[in-house]
Amino acid sequence: MTDTLTLYAQAKIDSLAAKNLARTPKPTHRLDGVWLERGGRRMVSFSCNDYLGLSHHPAVKAAAIAAIERYGTGAGASRLVTGDHPLFMELEARLAALKGAEAACVFGSGYLANAGIIPTFAGPGDVVLIDDLAHACIWSGAKLSGAQVINFRHNDVVDLEAKLAAVRQSVRSALVATDGVFSMDGDVAPLDQISRVARAHDAWLLVDDAHGLGVLGGGAGTARLFPDARVDLHMGTLSKAIGGYGAYVCATQAAIALIKMRARTFVYTTGLPPACVAGAVAALDIIACEPDRVAAPLAKARRFTAALTLPEAQSAVVPIILGCAGTALAAAAELEGQGLLVVPIRPPTVPEGTARLRVAFTAGHPETAIERLVEAVRPWLAR
Repeated sequence: MTDTLTLYAQAKIDSLAAKNLARTPKPTHRLDGVWLERGGRRMVSFSCNDYLGLSHHPAVKAAAIAAIERYGTGAGASRLVTGDHPLFMELEARLAALKGAEAACVFGSGYLANAGIIPTFAGPGDVVLIDDLAHACIWSGAKLSGAQVINFRHNDVVDLEAKLAAVRQSVRSALVATDGVFSMDGDVAPLDQISRVARAHDAWLLVDDAHGLGVLGGGAGTARLFPDARVDLHMGTLSKAIGGYGAYVCATQAAIALIKMRARTFVYTTGLPPACVAGAVAALDIIACEPDRVAAPLAKARRFTAALTLPEAQSAVVPIILGCAGTALAAAAELEGQGLLVVPIRPPTVPEGTARLRVAFTAGHPETAIERLVEAVRPWLAR
């Protein structure tokens, strides 16, 4: 009896492998924010989004453990049923205050957040304009909404304005969506200019600041770099600099109330475990009290780019673009042989012809490790 599902899957796998695009998870024991063990070897990781090393911080772990002891390991149900444990109110108030917003809503993950937020505010008869390089979850949320979806060239405000002006009078509502820090390129969106265009055409602005919170703007995120920008929906995650898991959106009281009533990825999923919420609150305390820790990832990224005469880093992420997937795999393998983990990023995560090493800097990276990485990467840039 032929198992057509298995045959289909294997043919797809073989096709991806032939293009150097096959990917499988590799068991990895993260020892702290910098060091890990993989395949029996101890290595320095430059591929982790734990930018401040808070996933292993004693205060964050203690808060998570205390929450488990008091509230248990799970929320038990959707937050609208019985899963709204008391910790949510504290975390949402803290996030709203950090972003200068009236209210906040916590989601189960960043993907769930954007997949729920966008369809709450856009639908058939509306339009969503998205930066070409925005995260996959923004595209998913836009497609789920049923609204017209239009891409604009990466960080190109002129292109955005032309496309928004062309459709604005023919639709009910318009939403502009962009990353704050683009996770694969490390560059920052010009939020002041994007906001100006959005306001001029009565469009709402959603910013996914997953890689900005805790790292840029004194820890408050990308929007803090652009004080004149009006961001209507501040979205971000608790899984990067915060060191845990989950996501959030900050907005007006009315917008958040509607999200909690109508966002399907909030209404129909179990709330975050108490440990994740308590850990996030503790992480926000550390971010507020340790400005040197907050400033360290960007400073280290800039030392790296200066040493290799690359464009100055705008965030904790620095791409080393090598072109084809096979070259990126070879470079990553060579670095791993030197005890440096820099995972290769290949299509479809990045556009064809832009496979790369994505280097992520954290507060805990020793200067000696950065120097080793500079020397290991230099020959690949020379090629």
